[in-house]
Amino acid sequence: IKPAPIPSDDAVRVADLHALNILDTPREQRFDRITDLAADVFGAKMCFINLVDAERQWFKSTCGLEGVSDTPREPGFCAHAIFEPDAMVVPDATKDPRFADNPFVTGDFGLRFYAGAVLRGPAGKPVGTLCLVDTAPREFGARQTGQLKKFAALVQAELLRQP
Repeated sequence: IKPAPIPSDDAVRVADLHALNILDTPREQRFDRITDLAADVFGAKMCFINLVDAERQWFKSTCGLEGVSDTPREPGFCAHAIFEPDAMVVPDATKDPRFADNPFVTGDFGLRFYAGAVLRGPAGKPVGTLCLVDTAPREFGARQTGQLKKFAALVQAELLRQP
């Protein structure tokens, strides 16, 4: 596994995540509607709203993956994606040296495709992603990446909205 680098100021990023007061809260329709719609629009097997804490990735919403609330941070694709300027696309994880030996790729999960757009906290730090995942490789062009970023903007607006 090639874990994502953890920057020296990661505690500031994690504090911005915690300022949202959303970790370990129940599922909410306002988020589930977005993941369901994004999975449908892109024809993706799965879509997640994933928040990257200090030691884990926590799922606020999942479409296509039920019964999983979090995973360790280290093997997570989203732990890499949050440090991209706005989005990360991996057309075939078996051909990407960062992920080819990742247990999500080599194990039963069989992840091949990943596209994640960054979500930011109240102070503007990257706190997670809206991501699409599939078990088959696929192409994902600039237009689709732009559309995914628009869906992520909807998620971010909900994250920043006061309950």
